[in-house]
Amino acid sequence: MSGLRGGAAIVGVGTAGLGEAPGFTAMDIQALAVRQALDEAGLALSDVDGLFCANMSHTFPAISTLEYLGLRPRWIDGTNTGGSSFVGYATSAAMALQAGLCDVALICYGATMRSGAGRMVPAAEQPTYEIPHKPRYPMTAYAMAAARHMAEFGTTREQLAEVAVAARGWAQKNPDAFERDPLSIEDVLASRMVMEPLTLRDCCLLTDGAGAVVMTRPDRARDLAQTPVYFLGGGVASYNRAVSEMPDLTTTAAKDSGARAFAMAGLRPSDMDVLQLYDAFTINVILFLEDLGFCAKGDGGSFVSGGRIAPGGALPVNTNGGGLSFTHPGMYGVFTLIEAARQLRGAAGARQVPGAATALCHGNGITLSHQATAIFGRAETL
Repeated sequence: MSGLRGGAAIVGVGTAGLGEAPGFTAMDIQALAVRQALDEAGLALSDVDGLFCANMSHTFPAISTLEYLGLRPRWIDGTNTGGSSFVGYATSAAMALQAGLCDVALICYGATMRSGAGRMVPAAEQPTYEIPHKPRYPMTAYAMAAARHMAEFGTTREQLAEVAVAARGWAQKNPDAFERDPLSIEDVLASRMVMEPLTLRDCCLLTDGAGAVVMTRPDRARDLAQTPVYFLGGGVASYNRAVSEMPDLTTTAAKDSGARAFAMAGLRPSDMDVLQLYDAFTINVILFLEDLGFCAKGDGGSFVSGGRIAPGGALPVNTNGGGLSFTHPGMYGVFTLIEAARQLRGAAGARQVPGAATALCHGNGITLSHQATAIFGRAETL
């Protein structure tokens, strides 16, 4: 683990097709995001020899991507754990770079969920013992977790709404955010009920969008165009596919993925300046704040109250607006890495967190099925 800490760095990030991208395929906008990330790093497609890619539109996304881009990588990872895949890839890329399996690692994703399908398309494979009950995926799973958290710990709908309002506050500072209109707790509560206790505004957006991240070893990173953002630690954890198989609906495997990432980084939750948490639903942020150690189990609702995670609050969370207000093209994880890099480079514009030197990214896959955590820092954190 000590060899991975500081052994790789993000040197370029890019996005494309955010919101709506009519007339483009998922591969098209993914390629545009890759181009932006490589241009930012001062690298060419011919430099890329490691590819880390998953998506919702191709059976073999990594193979399809390398063909589309004209790559001949020495190392490929197409492990698909849902939206958490890309945060997990940060650790996988660091390992591949340190082992000499590749020299420039590309992490990428693209989807046209809004202009293409126009609705959330469930995965073809669904849990055998849940299907007879006719769940509405993915809302059913997260509504169950939210309802259980409310019943066990007294969490309120108003506290869930605080998460959505905080995300919107950050989105209003982000010109690329899909939703930027004012949003109040009352607006969240009054929005259409999707699945008790979650309303429409408790649920993520459905957009198009693509993101790309370029990583390399520190010796090369120091000579490139952008300030390197160093990988400090990572961890993954998974114990179930079906939400009905979770031992406890209020505790996720983030408890272990986070502990592993913090151990590798040699840091604690109190050392984090900014968090990028996968917020497919408002309950996610509350669960992950608890499981990652930022507050005690059951205290997540009160922890987010009073604007603590909103602009001007004590703990900046999802500073781009998150999946709730920025973008959510089916899988969101790659955008946590992109926003962390921009914050640590001081390139986040109006939403910049002053003095941000450390950032935690957390990805969630499928229906609370897989968790991935990665911690990044500026050079002074090494």
